[in-house]
Order: sequence, then C-alpha cells, then structure tokens
Amino acid sequence: MIKRIISFATRFIPRHYQQIVVALLLRSISIFYKGNKIEDPISGKKYRKILPYGRLQSRPNALAFHSLSLERHRLIWLYLKNKTDFFTAPKRVLHIAPEYCFIKPFKRSSNLDYVTADLISPWADIKLDVQNIPFPDSSFDVVICNHVLEHVDDDKKAMSELLRVMKPGGFGIFQVPLDNSEETTLEDKSINTPELREKFYKQRDHLRLYGRDYGQRLRNIGFEVTEDDFVKTFPASLIQRYALPKDEILYICKKR
Repeated sequence: MIKRIISFATRFIPRHYQQIVVALLLRSISIFYKGNKIEDPISGKKYRKILPYGRLQSRPNALAFHSLSLERHRLIWLYLKNKTDFFTAPKRVLHIAPEYCFIKPFKRSSNLDYVTADLISPWADIKLDVQNIPFPDSSFDVVICNHVLEHVDDDKKAMSELLRVMKPGGFGIFQVPLDNSEETTLEDKSINTPELREKFYKQRDHLRLYGRDYGQRLRNIGFEVTEDDFVKTFPASLIQRYALPKDEILYICKKR
C-alpha cells in the first residue's frame, strides 16, 4: 500500500507539496522500521530498511524516513563532507529548489550564509526564476541546483545565470536525471503533453532528458566540469549501508 501511495504521489503531486505531507506520514511510521542495516548520513538515523521510491519504477531502499533524503542526496552530503570544506569554511551559498533533507542542517551550519530560492517552493527564502537570477555577478561561493534544469524552458540561459552569480574559484553541484545509454540529450518540441513527456522524458513535467553530453553542455557555457564518480570510492558494504546510487556521476562545476 505505501509503495502504491508513493508511486502515485511522485507522479502527480509536485515535489514541494509531497514533502510537506510525506514528512509527517513517514515520521509517524518510522518506529516500525528501526534497525541497524541502513544508515542515513544526513540525519544519523538507522533503520532495518527504508522505503522504495520512483515515479515509473520503484527503487528499493531509496527514501529515508526522517530526512526524506534519496540516494543522490546522501551521496551529495558525503561528497560535501568528505571532499570539500563546505561545513568548515565561511561560504555564501545559493540553493535553488532546496531539498527538504538539506535545509535544516545547512541553516544550522554557522559557517554558511545560506540562501534558498525557488519559483514556487513554499519554504524558499526568495522567489526567483533560475533563468533570471536577481543577484549581482560573483555573489556566491557555492551554488546548488539539483533536478531543476530539466524543468526550465531555456536550460542554457539557466546555466549561464548559475555561472554568472558564482564567484571565481567557487563551485556548484548541478545534478539532473540522465540517461547514460544515450549519447546526446533528447529535446523535441513535439514532445509537448504530460503523457508524451512521461513516455520520452520519464516525467510529466520534464522538458528534456539529458544524455552523456550533459557535462559538455555545461562546459560550453563556461564551467570547468569534473564528472566525479565519487561513489566508486566507497566499498560495496558502505554503498549498501548508506543506500547510495551505485552509478551516479556528480557534476562538479567550477568557475575560473
């Protein structure tokens, strides 16, 4: 039953509304999943298992109860903690479409001047369109913008804006849904209904499905891009314990 509810919600309810309702539900049932097999590195909570998640096909052990983190969120957290000074050095951070699992811990980090922004999210500090960011050039040390670019009309304009507001020497993490079996991004104006978008782009509100050329698209805008297979540095036992995505590539984008 829970699996069917999550599948329906992820297909038809916008993510920012899902999180408000789902957070209350999952915390209330988390007591039944206590254990020591899966550990969420964001919340520090441990479970015997966590919930499946997916729009068209559910992935087992994906959604953590207390933080609402998914596999990619836990990987990003571990990357920031283990490979950067994100949690120790003073940084001004812009977080576009902030994920629920990150908001509270980032806001609690005294070294961060943390700004959240979104077009419609009810908990964003600032309402903005990522294609027209209302901040001066070189405003932020770190820019986080995950699973957003596939939704915007002009992703090149959005990428240019992310580059513009990043300080020289700064970095960003810009994850997107990506089909590694395709060399190039699928983007077709005739794919213009929710049903067609779900069929070809895997989600009803996506405007493209990125292929292996995603990193080059970011480079064409002016970013220095590292396609980091950070997850491969973990032994299989930790990938399983933290419920990480085994093949996720992190797109770490720096400004010269």
